Amino acid sequence: MSGHSPAFLALIQDARTRVREVNARDMPGILAKQPAARLIDVREESEFAAGHVEGAEWLGKGVIERDIETKHPDRSEPLYLYCGSGYRSVIAADNLQKMGYTQVFSVDGGWRDLKGLFPVES
Repeated sequence: MSGHSPAFLALIQDARTRVREVNARDMPGILAKQPAARLIDVREESEFAAGHVEGAEWLGKGVIERDIETKHPDRSEPLYLYCGSGYRSVIAADNLQKMGYTQVFSVDGGWRDLKGLFPVES
């Protein structure tokens, strides 16, 4: 977690006390068992455009809380959020849970690990 400010790291650690995380290495099996699950990329739009997991949906950290209800009105739908490594996705998952979403997970390892496990597109 080096390179990040202490206050940011404290925010992440606090959110992790409430958010369920899954390891990126487990995602191929999870998605195979849950075909209705959605993989959502919460990175910046420019990061998504540069490369993302094939079939992933973009709902960036800056807009996910605003747009989630329109795109995913079922609050029990399984949503797996990823970012670059798993920090922004923890914060986004925490916020979605506060909005009533019950099956939201943060993917630990994020894009850094997922790009070696799934086909990618840009």
